[in-house]
Amino acid sequence: MTLSLDEQVRLANEAFYEAFASGEAAAMDRVWAKKAACACMHPGARPLFGRDAILRSWRQILAHQGAVGLKCRTPHVLVSESMALVICIETLGWNTLSATNGFMLEDGEWRMVLHQAGPCPAIPTPKGGVNESPQIH
Repeated sequence: MTLSLDEQVRLANEAFYEAFASGEAAAMDRVWAKKAACACMHPGARPLFGRDAILRSWRQILAHQGAVGLKCRTPHVLVSESMALVICIETLGWNTLSATNGFMLEDGEWRMVLHQAGPCPAIPTPKGGVNESPQIH
Protein backbone atom coordinates (compact mmCIF):
# COMPACT_ATOMS: atom_id res chain seq x y z
CA MET A 1 0.00 0.00 0.00
CA THR A 2 1.38 3.40 -1.00
CA LEU A 3 1.13 6.16 1.58
CA SER A 4 -0.24 9.56 0.60
CA LEU A 5 2.10 12.58 0.77
CA ASP A 6 0.21 13.74 3.85
CA GLU A 7 0.80 10.39 5.59
CA GLN A 8 4.47 10.36 4.61
CA VAL A 9 4.97 13.83 6.09
CA ARG A 10 3.11 12.88 9.26
CA LEU A 11 5.48 9.93 9.69
CA ALA A 12 8.52 12.17 9.18
CA ASN A 13 7.12 14.59 11.77
CA GLU A 14 6.52 11.74 14.22
CA ALA A 15 10.14 10.61 13.68
CA PHE A 16 11.32 14.03 14.87
CA TYR A 17 9.34 13.79 18.13
CA GLU A 18 10.44 10.17 18.60
CA ALA A 19 14.07 11.24 18.15
CA PHE A 20 13.60 13.88 20.83
CA ALA A 21 11.89 11.42 23.17
CA SER A 22 14.62 8.82 22.67
CA GLY A 23 17.32 11.28 23.72
CA GLU A 24 19.53 9.83 20.99
CA ALA A 25 21.56 12.28 18.91
CA ALA A 26 21.90 9.66 16.14
CA ALA A 27 18.10 9.51 15.78
CA MET A 28 17.93 13.31 15.57
CA ASP A 29 20.71 13.24 12.95
CA ARG A 30 18.64 10.89 10.75
CA VAL A 31 15.65 13.28 10.81
CA TRP A 32 17.43 16.37 9.46
CA ALA A 33 18.23 16.98 5.77
CA LYS A 34 21.80 16.38 4.72
CA LYS A 35 21.84 18.42 1.48
CA ALA A 36 19.19 21.13 1.84
CA ALA A 37 19.64 24.39 3.75
CA CYS A 38 18.27 24.11 7.31
CA ALA A 39 17.16 26.48 10.07
CA CYS A 40 16.10 25.94 13.67
CA MET A 41 14.64 28.38 16.17
CA HIS A 42 14.43 26.98 19.69
CA PRO A 43 12.11 28.89 22.04
CA GLY A 44 13.77 32.05 23.33
CA ALA A 45 16.96 31.49 21.33
CA ARG A 46 18.54 33.03 18.26
CA PRO A 47 18.00 31.31 14.91
CA LEU A 48 20.48 28.62 13.94
CA PHE A 49 21.40 28.01 10.33
CA GLY A 50 23.11 24.97 8.85
CA ARG A 51 22.99 21.30 9.71
CA ASP A 52 26.15 21.31 11.88
CA ALA A 53 25.00 24.15 14.16
CA ILE A 54 21.51 22.69 14.45
CA LEU A 55 22.67 19.18 15.32
CA ARG A 56 25.20 20.58 17.81
CA SER A 57 22.31 22.36 19.56
CA TRP A 58 20.22 19.18 19.62
CA ARG A 59 23.12 17.18 21.08
CA GLN A 60 23.35 19.76 23.90
CA ILE A 61 19.60 19.71 24.50
CA LEU A 62 19.39 15.93 24.47
CA ALA A 63 22.41 15.56 26.78
CA HIS A 64 20.94 17.93 29.36
CA GLN A 65 17.23 17.23 29.12
CA GLY A 66 16.93 13.67 27.89
CA ALA A 67 13.42 12.45 27.16
CA VAL A 68 11.37 15.16 28.82
CA GLY A 69 7.95 14.32 27.44
CA LEU A 70 7.61 16.71 24.51
CA LYS A 71 4.37 15.87 22.70
CA CYS A 72 3.05 16.97 19.31
CA ARG A 73 -0.66 17.83 19.39
CA THR A 74 -3.08 18.73 16.60
CA PRO A 75 -0.63 18.44 13.67
CA HIS A 76 -1.89 20.18 10.52
CA VAL A 77 -0.04 19.20 7.34
CA LEU A 78 0.45 21.51 4.36
CA VAL A 79 2.15 19.56 1.58
CA SER A 80 3.23 19.97 -2.04
CA GLU A 81 5.20 17.54 -4.17
CA SER A 82 8.58 18.33 -2.61
CA MET A 83 8.01 20.58 0.42
CA ALA A 84 5.78 20.33 3.47
CA LEU A 85 4.97 22.13 6.70
CA VAL A 86 3.51 20.69 9.85
CA ILE A 87 1.93 23.28 12.13
CA CYS A 88 1.27 21.89 15.58
CA ILE A 89 1.03 22.51 19.28
CA GLU A 90 3.82 21.11 21.45
CA THR A 91 3.21 20.35 25.08
CA LEU A 92 6.04 19.96 27.54
CA GLY A 93 4.64 19.38 31.00
CA TRP A 94 2.43 22.40 31.64
CA ASN A 95 4.13 24.48 28.94
CA THR A 96 2.54 24.97 25.56
CA LEU A 97 4.40 25.89 22.38
CA SER A 98 3.25 26.64 18.87
CA ALA A 99 5.57 24.93 16.38
CA THR A 100 6.27 24.81 12.67
CA ASN A 101 8.23 21.89 11.25
CA GLY A 102 9.37 22.12 7.64
CA PHE A 103 10.30 19.15 5.48
CA MET A 104 11.76 18.71 2.00
CA LEU A 105 11.86 15.61 -0.12
CA GLU A 106 15.52 14.56 -0.22
CA ASP A 107 16.61 11.36 -1.97
CA GLY A 108 13.04 10.05 -1.79
CA GLU A 109 12.68 10.70 1.97
CA TRP A 110 11.03 13.57 3.82
CA ARG A 111 13.75 15.28 5.86
CA MET A 112 13.44 18.16 8.29
CA VAL A 113 14.74 21.55 7.15
CA LEU A 114 13.00 23.78 9.70
CA HIS A 115 11.92 23.64 13.31
CA GLN A 116 10.55 26.73 15.01
CA ALA A 117 8.80 26.75 18.36
CA GLY A 118 7.61 29.56 20.57
CA PRO A 119 5.15 30.35 23.37
CA CYS A 120 1.47 29.67 22.81
CA PRO A 121 -0.99 31.00 25.40
CA ALA A 122 -3.75 28.45 24.73
CA ILE A 123 -4.26 25.07 23.12
CA PRO A 124 -6.73 25.16 20.20
CA THR A 125 -9.48 22.56 20.38
CA PRO A 126 -10.68 20.58 17.34
CA LYS A 127 -13.89 22.66 17.20
CA GLY A 128 -12.01 25.96 16.93
CA GLY A 129 -12.21 27.00 20.56
CA VAL A 130 -9.36 27.08 23.05
CA ASN A 131 -8.46 25.29 26.25
CA GLU A 132 -6.72 27.68 28.59
CA SER A 133 -3.17 26.69 29.31
CA PRO A 134 -0.52 28.12 31.59
CA GLN A 135 1.98 30.53 30.05
CA ILE A 136 5.54 29.40 29.44
CA HIS A 137 7.88 30.59 32.17
